Amino acid sequence: MPLDCTVSLSSILSQCDLRQERNKMKKYLLYSVICIGFLFPNFTLRAQGDSKGRNLFDWADTVDVNRPPKNAQSNTLSLIRVHGNVFVNIAGDTVVFRGTAVADPDKIAQQGRWNKKLFIKVKDMGAMIVRIPVHPASWRARTPAKYILLLDQAVQWCSELGLYVDIDWHSIGNLGMELFQDPMYNTSLKETYEFWRAMAVHFKGNTTVVFFELFNEPTLADGKLGSMTWSEWKKINENIINLIRAYDREKIPLVAGFDWAYDLTPLRNEPIAAEGIAYSVHPYPHKRWPPYELKWEEDFGFATGKYPVVATEFGFILGDQGAEANLNYGNTIIKFFADKGISWITWVFDPDWYPRLINSWDTFKLTEGGEFFQQAMQKKH
Repeated sequence: MPLDCTVSLSSILSQCDLRQERNKMKKYLLYSVICIGFLFPNFTLRAQGDSKGRNLFDWADTVDVNRPPKNAQSNTLSLIRVHGNVFVNIAGDTVVFRGTAVADPDKIAQQGRWNKKLFIKVKDMGAMIVRIPVHPASWRARTPAKYILLLDQAVQWCSELGLYVDIDWHSIGNLGMELFQDPMYNTSLKETYEFWRAMAVHFKGNTTVVFFELFNEPTLADGKLGSMTWSEWKKINENIINLIRAYDREKIPLVAGFDWAYDLTPLRNEPIAAEGIAYSVHPYPHKRWPPYELKWEEDFGFATGKYPVVATEFGFILGDQGAEANLNYGNTIIKFFADKGISWITWVFDPDWYPRLINSWDTFKLTEGGEFFQQAMQKKH
C-alpha cells in the first residue's frame, strides 16, 4: 500500500510538471505572435482553416470602411462652402440647391433598382442635388464594409451626372437618451460617431459630397422618447462636427432642430458653436396651417438672416397627396424658399415610400406631386 501511494503521487507530480511546460510554451508562442505583429505589420499569421473554411485571426483582415475610394472624378464638381448666410462655389457665386431624395440604397439594391439609371431620372427631373438616407438598421444589416460600396457607386454616378450629394444619417428620435421612433431608427451615440468618422475619412477631398446631414429628425415626441435640452443636443452636434473636422474640414454639416427637424427657434439664443455649417428643416404642411408664412418665419425662416438653411425633407402629404389638396401649400412654400434663399430637397423619388414622387419603377411616371416639384426645380413655379 505505501508503494502504491508513492507511485501515484509521483505520477501526479509528473503530470503537473508537464502541464506547466505546456503553459510556458503557449505563452512563448503568443509572445512570438505579438512580436511578429509589431516587427512585420503587413504579415498576417494564419492557422489551418477549420471545416467551414474560417481561419484564425480573420478579424485582423476586416475591411477598413475608412479607406478613401479611388475616384478619378472626386473633384469634378466645384467645392461648395459657407459664406455668411449663403452657399458659394469656388468662383464665389451664390448657390441655391434644389433636388430630391432617393430611398435607402439598401432598399433599392434589394429591389434590383440600384443603378445609374435611377440617378439619370433624378437629373432629368431638374435636380441639382440628391439626398441619400442611410438608416442605422440597414447600415448594420448590410454591414458598413458592404454598405459603403453602395455609397461609392452613388457618388461616382452623381459625379458623372453633375449632381451634388447630401448623405443623411436617417434616424428619428432622441439620440441623447437613445430612444427612437421605430426599430429601423435605433442607433447609439457610439455608432453615430463611428458612422460620421467613416464618412469623413472615406469622402475626404470628394467635392460631390457637399452635405453631411448629422441626424435626420430629432424629436422627444411630447416626452414619449424621453427628455433632452437644446444645450445637450447642441453639445452632441458640436462633438460630431469636431470629429468630422479632425478628418475633413470641407464638408458642410447640417444640423436639425427638435420637433422632427422643424423648430429652429433655439438658434436665437444658442446657435451651434461652429463656423461653416448650415441648418436643416422639414416643413411638412401639417406642421402649421394657413396662413403659413408668419409661422414659418417665426419657426425657421428667421435663421436665414445669419445662416444657410436647407429644407432637406418636405412634400405633398395632405389628403390623397395629390395637387388639389396640396397646391396652395406647394406654391406658398416654394415662393417662401425663393424669398428667403432656402435650398430645398423634396421627399422622395421612389414608388413605395411616401410622399412618393414616382408611380412605378418601370415607367418612372411622376405623381402629381412629382410633376409639381419637377416644374419647381425647372423654375416654372
